[in-house]
Amino acid sequence: MPLSSHAQKESALVLFSGGQDSATCLAWALTRFERVETMGFDYGQRHAVELDCREALRDGMRGQNPLWAERLGMDHTIALGALGEISETALTRDAEIALAEGGLPNTFVPGRNIIFLTFAAALAARRGIRHIITGVCETDYSGYPDCRDDTIKAVQVALNLGMDSRYVLHTPLMWINKAETWALAEEIGGEKLVTLINQESHTCYLGDRNTIHPWGHGCGKCPACDLRRTGWEDYQAGKANA
Repeated sequence: MPLSSHAQKESALVLFSGGQDSATCLAWALTRFERVETMGFDYGQRHAVELDCREALRDGMRGQNPLWAERLGMDHTIALGALGEISETALTRDAEIALAEGGLPNTFVPGRNIIFLTFAAALAARRGIRHIITGVCETDYSGYPDCRDDTIKAVQVALNLGMDSRYVLHTPLMWINKAETWALAEEIGGEKLVTLINQESHTCYLGDRNTIHPWGHGCGKCPACDLRRTGWEDYQAGKANA
């Protein structure tokens, strides 16, 4: 995707975990906004290695496009250890990943995205930013209720009422699956961007960076790896049949 000649003369803040989805959202934002900052959260997650992947992704995007290098601004890491302390989940405890009562995966961290977006809005207020981008999706996901479109719309209303502002929450991946997310990355930045996200982003819930697959690093067994592998294989099949 070529850079928009009508990129908004505004700033954006991307919730940037270091994963495939947030990396794709960062590239998406860099095509649309004059200044783009990133924000990650350390909440005691088992796969905290994802936070270490962010700088390689940011550096890679700077190197791939001079205009992206100009637009990419500060990175912020927010310590939210309290969220991990109060959460009895497989993402914040050494526990086997399984379905919990009610059918939700026990990797669901209650309130996580709502809290993330609230902190993002607070930072955006200080930084003079109106647009907030998050990679949540309800098309190809683990069933987390705080990833749903209705949740994000409700949070946007609450933030704007509670902070007397006009934030816009963008969800570029909400209605596309993982294969289409890879295709979007290719559309935005070509094979170079796809390769960067494949090699440098992190998805695995167990934090495995020692095992490499065609679709990237990961244990290959957890739900996050399953989604990423299936998406990659479907993306490659789509390219072969094009």
